[in-house]
Amino acid sequence: MRSLALTAFAISVFASTALADTLTAAHIIRPNTIIGANDLGSISAEIPGALPADADIVGLESRITLYPGRPILPGHVGPAALVERNQPVVVIFQDRGLTISADGRALSRGAEGETVRVMNLASRTTVSGKVHQDGSIVVLPRGIIN
Repeated sequence: MRSLALTAFAISVFASTALADTLTAAHIIRPNTIIGANDLGSISAEIPGALPADADIVGLESRITLYPGRPILPGHVGPAALVERNQPVVVIFQDRGLTISADGRALSRGAEGETVRVMNLASRTTVSGKVHQDGSIVVLPRGIIN
């Protein structure tokens, strides 16, 4: 009798709890694709770590292939890349009032604020820096990788 009462209680608790909708892809979305409103769908399931259906990711870029019906996690999307791999960039070093700029080549893709590796074209030295809004790379102090 006690197990019957516990079962009835559990059913009433779970029946009254509404599941949250989870954000999914409406169709296959390839990596590096800007996400539009027509690319998104939702499922009635609360999946730990997944983005809720009301998350605003329109205009962000997919980092991996997104499949229909699968939940979208925060790491699957991000800001659109400003710098592409092998793109010529301006490398800027600033320290205590000294500013040096040089021509470089990006060794990876990156969005604003992300750290990317860049090769200085004159010295062939590889350094790390942060992508700025204008697409230039500001070298991090002591960012030489060798």
